[in-house]
Amino acid sequence: MARFTIPRDLYHGKGALDALKTLKGKKAIVVTGGGSMKRFGFLDKVEANLKEAGMEVQLFEGVEPDPSVETVMRGAAAMAEFQPDWIVAIGGGSPIDAAKAMWAFYEYPETTFEDLCVPFNFPTLRTKAQFCAIPSTSGTATEVTAFSVITDYQKGIKYPLADFNITPDVAIVDPDLAETMPKKLTAHTGMDAMTHAIEAYVSTLHCDYTDALALHAIKMISNDLVDSYNGDMEARDRMHNAQCLAGMAFSNALLGIVHSMAHKTGAAYSGGHIVHGCANAMYLPKVIKFNAVEPAAAKRYEEIAAFLGLEPTVDALIAHIKGLNEKLDIPTCIKDYEGGIIDEKEFMDKLDKVAELAVGDACTGSNPRKIDPAQMAKLLKCCYYDEEVDF
Repeated sequence: MARFTIPRDLYHGKGALDALKTLKGKKAIVVTGGGSMKRFGFLDKVEANLKEAGMEVQLFEGVEPDPSVETVMRGAAAMAEFQPDWIVAIGGGSPIDAAKAMWAFYEYPETTFEDLCVPFNFPTLRTKAQFCAIPSTSGTATEVTAFSVITDYQKGIKYPLADFNITPDVAIVDPDLAETMPKKLTAHTGMDAMTHAIEAYVSTLHCDYTDALALHAIKMISNDLVDSYNGDMEARDRMHNAQCLAGMAFSNALLGIVHSMAHKTGAAYSGGHIVHGCANAMYLPKVIKFNAVEPAAAKRYEEIAAFLGLEPTVDALIAHIKGLNEKLDIPTCIKDYEGGIIDEKEFMDKLDKVAELAVGDACTGSNPRKIDPAQMAKLLKCCYYDEEVDF
């Protein structure tokens, strides 16, 4: 038996923010990030719509990129004091992910972060509040997924939290918000979405329900991402839908080692963070080559290539991904990332530990080819130096 879970209601299209007026409740806490939603007027509109629905509204602002355990606990404390029956998260993946974790601690203050790190181990939510997610970026699709990524900066590790309990009740996919994305963010979030869809299609847990969503998302992203990056707002609007379809696919089929590697390299180095979507984009061609040794995986990659109208081969799909990266000004390897901020010696010193952590990541189990720490270390080296994967 398998399970397919998505939000109860998904409002999409321009003006979808007005759906907030239909929510029923007494109090709503709005969780958001660094200020772009306020600058563009969306936060005011959210607050006005919730008040029109008859709710008292409190804001929790300032969730950082790659939200921390500490921010999650502060938000949960604010919720415990305010006692909302709706949690509304607006912004990129970070505030929505943070709000999902806050939700668990609000309803179960006695739980521990270590408890939540065990995949599909959340307590039953909705004892105090329902959850509405409003994405402003076109990549994470956290508005429709059972996942949240929280960073423990003390340990230098990103933890993917996974449980169907944290799939939002309501998702509002309004393309007006996505039209405000900077160019680089458009590229990185778009390739995050592409990685979601491809990994979902080749996952060991894929099914008929997820395959259709993944393939259509891959085609939409292939058609629209570069134009969206170059300022075509109609393409930008379609990308907002495409990333959501990819999210529905991967939330139910799960992911693979591209994400395992991105999670564990993202916060591991003192030179700076490797932005998640950029990491995925750099690692995806290498992982496709690694996974394609497995015949079943190779067949799935060939099907993707054929669906895109390419030569139905693994190499054609890899070339297509590399071509997209080039058009999006994404580097080919970690060594070239942001002008070389990830020090080579530090990377090599930490290689074995990062490889071990990546193998243990929650996304590794559904990857179509098994991998051990030694293989993972070799694969990470290939991603650092842009070397060929031949094992």
